[in-house]
Amino acid sequence: MNYNSSKSVLETSGDPLTDMLRGLRLDGVDYGRCVLGEPWAVSFPAQKAARFHFIGQQGCWLFSPAKEWIELSLGDALLIPRGDEHVLASAPGVPPVPIGRYTIEPVCENIYDVSNGCDGCKTLLFCGSMHFNLDGSHPLLEMMPDLMQAHKLMANAPGIQHLLDAMAGEVAMDRVGSGGILARLADVLAATIIRSWVENGCGDATGWIAAVRNPDVGKVLAAIHLQPERDWTVEALARMMGASRSAFAQRFAAVVGETPAKYVLRVRMHQARQWLTRDGTRVSVTASRLGYDSEASFSRAFKRVMGVAPSHFRNASGDEQS
Repeated sequence: MNYNSSKSVLETSGDPLTDMLRGLRLDGVDYGRCVLGEPWAVSFPAQKAARFHFIGQQGCWLFSPAKEWIELSLGDALLIPRGDEHVLASAPGVPPVPIGRYTIEPVCENIYDVSNGCDGCKTLLFCGSMHFNLDGSHPLLEMMPDLMQAHKLMANAPGIQHLLDAMAGEVAMDRVGSGGILARLADVLAATIIRSWVENGCGDATGWIAAVRNPDVGKVLAAIHLQPERDWTVEALARMMGASRSAFAQRFAAVVGETPAKYVLRVRMHQARQWLTRDGTRVSVTASRLGYDSEASFSRAFKRVMGVAPSHFRNASGDEQS
């Protein structure tokens, strides 16, 4: 679909951060309330969905995606945005058992009870898989660290402590419906962790973080992510920033780390993959939605960015639905 670049159909908040995060949402969640008696160690395999953990009773240890042991305290919460492999354990050195080999009982929709049947000192965890509408290689997610810990972000985000207190209260009371309330609180907490990290996280000179913080480039990135199907040209983006074409391209590349054209293409192809896999859209329809004159030209662009033809994802989606 092509747009007249002189007429903007965007509705922005005026805050690039808000507009960028508007494109990141949860499409589905699965949560487990884990009651584990010592000694225990749970291995969580790598997955496409993000992982969320809240330590509700008794501290424990994390063997992080970076392959280091980190001690966690009661009330800690962490988000592993790309779902990298990791282990939670009562102590370092306990042989890990895959999460799938524990006793798992459904409580209600998308919420489960997990236990190991041991009689030792109990640890209570609230763990979840969070399915974002974007995959881990999308520009919005790939710049995030492997691990985000809530307590490291509390100084500049007081709301995090209130959410953690509310979750701890639900865990302690163990009332009817507490699992559902915990799940909703976890959703809000994950979004708050991401927002706080963006606002107060590492000070990289390049990449997505710096781009979002930059008022001029951040506004352009927000527009691209809000409407990836739009036929964005460098000229149109430069006008949005109020700069010449050459000055805009130079500033964008310096902040983001790649040219505007390459970034736009990546965002558009990731959107295409979502349509193909999540919505089951045909390749020809996807090509048309992105304004390509032919399916062949779209397929070449898609393969250049994603490494495989769009039919690969379309066929995989059909297999899953069959």
